[in-house]
Amino acid sequence: MTPVRNFAMFLFSSSLLLFGCEETSSTATEDAPAENEVVWTTLFDGTNLDSWRNYRQDTISDAWKIEEGVLVMSGPGAGDIVTKDEYESFELELEWKISEAGNSGIFFHVAEADSLGAVYATGPEMQILDDERHPDGKLLTRRSGANYDMQPCAVVTVKPVGEWNKVRLIVNNGHVEHWLNDQKVVDYVLGSPEWQAELAKSKFADWSAYGRAGKGHIALQDHGDLVWFRNIRVRTL
Repeated sequence: MTPVRNFAMFLFSSSLLLFGCEETSSTATEDAPAENEVVWTTLFDGTNLDSWRNYRQDTISDAWKIEEGVLVMSGPGAGDIVTKDEYESFELELEWKISEAGNSGIFFHVAEADSLGAVYATGPEMQILDDERHPDGKLLTRRSGANYDMQPCAVVTVKPVGEWNKVRLIVNNGHVEHWLNDQKVVDYVLGSPEWQAELAKSKFADWSAYGRAGKGHIALQDHGDLVWFRNIRVRTL
């Protein structure tokens, strides 16, 4: 380096010190999350099922398949699957499409115990359905997006069979929002007087553990019909 360049560098370094500045490495901050950055956890990215297992089991059935980057409940014996981790307050995003006359669901706060036979024994459900062809479509509380058998959708936003539907499920200190295709369709508070009144009219009225866990697994249902999922991710609140 020439003497002139050495002198220029000395002046530049001196000016940094004079104004209370110092050189920092950009590499040290590039990988660190911003203070208020939203941190998502990918539950399914189209390549593996490492975040999932069957309900009350350590493994996952081969009937849950990955086909062209999509998670498919492909046939008999698949069983309901749950996240390996548990969640209390969270936001879940995913996309689904259902087969003709098909039925499935998304559950949360699912508990596991020897006395509990299925995910729906404890977990509230955001319904997935072919509303036009499945018999449950005759009941508003059992149509796509509904709080299953408890609360119907405020607006109809579901897309026809064979098309992808976008879900946001937000659970924040018991306050639950169902979003379907970018519109909020259901809003309720677990354990509230209004929720208790709906519970008393539902099939779950005498189920002592239903909706009361407060924390648990997220689950996807095997209802015997082909269903597809993709782009599944979650963040804690």
